[in-house]
Amino acid sequence: MKKNNVIFILIIALILVFVIIMTNNNSQEEIMEENTQTEQITINDEELSFEEIEETANVKEFVMDSFAQTIDGKPAPRFSVEEIVVNKGDLVRIKITNIAGTHDFKIDEFDVYTPTPLDTEVVVEFIADQAGSFEYYCTMPGHRQNGHWGTLIINE
Repeated sequence: MKKNNVIFILIIALILVFVIIMTNNNSQEEIMEENTQTEQITINDEELSFEEIEETANVKEFVMDSFAQTIDGKPAPRFSVEEIVVNKGDLVRIKITNIAGTHDFKIDEFDVYTPTPLDTEVVVEFIADQAGSFEYYCTMPGHRQNGHWGTLIINE
């Protein structure tokens, strides 16, 4: 009788493990599907994907490193590109590789924020839909104050 109870409990446990694994796989597939969906942007009341915009817009691409160095014994985090100049309406693509330290990338006015994991290229894309001068920077404590920022200039 006890042997039958043990077998029954093992079968129930295996079924539960199977259900948990299948549920977890479905969740991960949904997350992957959400992450691969194309972001839609509204321009002149028309919804467009980045691919559709890329076909018609002027694409400005920049490649930069994010890193930390020490100057005169003080931390000096930096971006290798300190100024980006584009025109209003351009599709801006910035490829950022963090080569030393812990960093991220942010532009407040365009709702751009992304972590930049070490030794991984991260791509940021947005439409330069307003003219002016904007600061991009690292939000890590003390980095912006120590020079980890640059200027995005968008001409009319």
